[in-house]
Amino acid sequence: MAAVQSRRYKVGRQHIVRGDCLRVLARMPAETIDVIVTSPPYNIGLSYKSYPDRRDEEDYLDWMMTVAESLKRVLKTDGSFFLNISGSSAQPWLPFELVVRLRELFVLQNHISWVKSISVGDTSFGHFKPMNSQRFLHRGHEHLFHFTQRGDVSIDRLSAGVPYQDKSNIARRGHQQDRRCRGDVWFIPYETVRGRSEKFDHPGTFPVGLPEQCIRLHGRKKAKVLDPFMGTGTTLVAAQRMHCEGVGIEIDDDYVAIARRRLMEDWLDQ
Repeated sequence: MAAVQSRRYKVGRQHIVRGDCLRVLARMPAETIDVIVTSPPYNIGLSYKSYPDRRDEEDYLDWMMTVAESLKRVLKTDGSFFLNISGSSAQPWLPFELVVRLRELFVLQNHISWVKSISVGDTSFGHFKPMNSQRFLHRGHEHLFHFTQRGDVSIDRLSAGVPYQDKSNIARRGHQQDRRCRGDVWFIPYETVRGRSEKFDHPGTFPVGLPEQCIRLHGRKKAKVLDPFMGTGTTLVAAQRMHCEGVGIEIDDDYVAIARRRLMEDWLDQ
């Protein structure tokens, strides 16, 4: 593949770099990023426009480790790296194979289950993607791995928390506010869509609420946020809404254009 020439764009405090993430990361200064929130290609055959999502598994894992080494270099010593990744029903081991390898570079401080759809009793919540197989259950969750450099990063559990259902717990447990830890299972559903055009013609988007919760959990005001696989800009939209500076890297021109448009529309709406 020919080298991709970098181009840079700015919307408010959000910076978009069109280019290959390894080349762009190599030029970034060390230890300058507070929070990384990203969802890389899953290597399960999704139809991206400019990336073949079907590498040999060892090649994919080696490539991801090279990316992770670059991310470790730019992440502050007290920074957080949130990695959203999923396997498929036919390839369930891949996320865990990657996480085991990442032990060489990071400490897994929290493992969060991002629930996209769930049934409680006879009621269903969230978007259930059709499942045609007679062998597998519907996949209603993905993994969100929270890595840090040493495993000792203090987080703001209450900013990312929820109100108490039983208000007597506030005084009884000595809390200063109506807020408790959300735990490590987050139900953040997609808005129901009828086709890829409503997902910006991208096969692997996540809702803005996911990176927002990650930034809140890290708990640093005006954090500098990075997404090395920016896609259509969801992490930068979250950073913008959280009054943070963001950097997004994306190799595909079409996705960069969508991200710029989304950021401008969101900025004008504020």
